[in-house]
Amino acid sequence: MPGDATVLNQEAATERFREVVLPHLADALALARWLTGNAADAEDVVQEACLKAHAGIAGYAGGNARAWLLAIVRNASYSWLARNRPRSIVAVGDLSDLDDMTAAYGAGLPDTDNPEASLIAKADTASLEAAIAALPHQFRETVVLRDVNGLSYREIATLLGVPLGTVMSRLARARGLLISQLGRAL
Repeated sequence: MPGDATVLNQEAATERFREVVLPHLADALALARWLTGNAADAEDVVQEACLKAHAGIAGYAGGNARAWLLAIVRNASYSWLARNRPRSIVAVGDLSDLDDMTAAYGAGLPDTDNPEASLIAKADTASLEAAIAALPHQFRETVVLRDVNGLSYREIATLLGVPLGTVMSRLARARGLLISQLGRAL
């Protein structure tokens, strides 16, 4: 029966979506938060991106599923921002995304068990967040994709549609601006 084949194809697409997309939802949400500036808007963007990913899962040719999903989230973020925000508003996420990523990948953060260390860490986080927010858009986006989302230079180049050298240049300039802004090496 033709209806049974359609249901089976839909079930296969849903299963592939689960395997390809769901493991990377936290990273997708983190990127959307950085691009939209708040969690509620980021959730809307990720929901829209997931719908697009589900619709296009048959076209996913394999490779880096995380980079594929983040490209969809990036595009959905910019579409959402164009519809819902004036161009004059510049948004940036928060560094709790970096903490989530660090915990997820098993890297330890400095010990902040004592109140003084915790206070210093919060001040450093606020300073870094402000410095990232002050970066020009292209530099901020590159830093977030590399240092928060952990994409390779090649993945960023593909995602942004720019040459690999441009990614390296933007990242170097962004880090230089951050160092200059913070007044110390990161």
